[in-house]
Amino acid sequence: MEPGLWSKTAALCPGGPALLLWVSTLSCSVSSLASPSSSLVPQLRTSYNSGRTFLGLDKCNACIGTSICKKFFKEEIRFDIQLASRLGLPPDYLPSYPANYSDDSKTWRPVELLRLVGKQQSEISDRRICASAAAPNTCSIERILRKTGRFQKWLQAKRLTPDLVQGLPSPFLRCPSQRLLDRVVRRYAEVADAGSIFMDHFTDRDKLRLLYTLAVNPHPIVLQIFPGAEGWPMPKYLGSCGRFLVSTSTSPLQEFYAAPPNQAADLAYQLLSVLESLRSNDLNYFFYFTHVDAGMFGIFNNGQLFIRDASALGVIDKQEGNQAASRAGDSKDIFSCLVSGCQAELPPCNSIPEKQGLVLACGQVLPRLLHGKFPSPVQQEIDAALARCGEATRPDPDILGAASWLKDILRPLRTCDPRFAYRYPDCKYNDKF
Repeated sequence: MEPGLWSKTAALCPGGPALLLWVSTLSCSVSSLASPSSSLVPQLRTSYNSGRTFLGLDKCNACIGTSICKKFFKEEIRFDIQLASRLGLPPDYLPSYPANYSDDSKTWRPVELLRLVGKQQSEISDRRICASAAAPNTCSIERILRKTGRFQKWLQAKRLTPDLVQGLPSPFLRCPSQRLLDRVVRRYAEVADAGSIFMDHFTDRDKLRLLYTLAVNPHPIVLQIFPGAEGWPMPKYLGSCGRFLVSTSTSPLQEFYAAPPNQAADLAYQLLSVLESLRSNDLNYFFYFTHVDAGMFGIFNNGQLFIRDASALGVIDKQEGNQAASRAGDSKDIFSCLVSGCQAELPPCNSIPEKQGLVLACGQVLPRLLHGKFPSPVQQEIDAALARCGEATRPDPDILGAASWLKDILRPLRTCDPRFAYRYPDCKYNDKF
């Protein structure tokens, strides 16, 4: 984020998409700007032309999650509205926003607001929910979802079991094991931690928020149950509100396509290592991507690469096995249609090869990052490894071998200096880095 942009930062207008429909518009405007200061975010006074009304719950009750919601309404999350205007778009059409976050309204740190559902998808989803109950275009989303057969089963359930999530559209829940679902319940950050696999401490609203999040986009759940603090390649989860997620500040990988050779080699090496860790880890989960693009990966300010968007990430439990989705068609309902079409199908779990993530990365992301960066003999070797790694018709061992070959080429091309703070000065004393 350019420092100059923050001089025009506005407080977050508390009118972001929520679990319920708006029936009137909300606009926010800056009434006065503080003079630039040394702090990351200048102090601002804001005024609101609210006129807002919820059908159903209001304010924080309308949020999917409560941990971050009060921060929104206390104006303790501020984001830059100028970036959208530069692109000629209204702010609510952007997929993500650079922002600043405070726990105490004094100390601010950069974060990212990520839209879990696109603007157009949100509108389609809301209309779909109303139509499912033969309601008018504006209706109480919560009231309709509470009456569904699926949610009634959730209300009676003591434990989150595979049958309760059958038919949900996410690859994360395509064939879930009981071990994975127990992990979701134990680590769900929007309720008090009870350390239990049972949902006895969940209120009805907690259950609805969790079900809705899983149906719309499980990305916030993935960040909670596989946190970066435990070594997973994920940003820190700070909370979700409505259809927004707040997490650690990032820069998408595509911004580094023009990076110098040593940085490009470092990022490519990291991406291959991340895919390796998703394929083989101590918890014996196999993570795979249904599709890949550079926006799914991000870079921390210390140079470390991580998964910025886990919405296309599927999970297969190699230890416990997976609940087959043989009756997924019978389990489809309005929760199956909140984002994608109701007829969308995902491939069977046993059809996902270990090479899938590598093939996608080597074919669609790494070539643009590594193209033309190195002297001819080295570049030719890199291109040959990429071509072999990205060839989907090759068997798994060939693809895995090509990825290992590419890592061997890239390793000596990386440099050990303070610009790569995530591994410096360790790289001076340990070949691992």
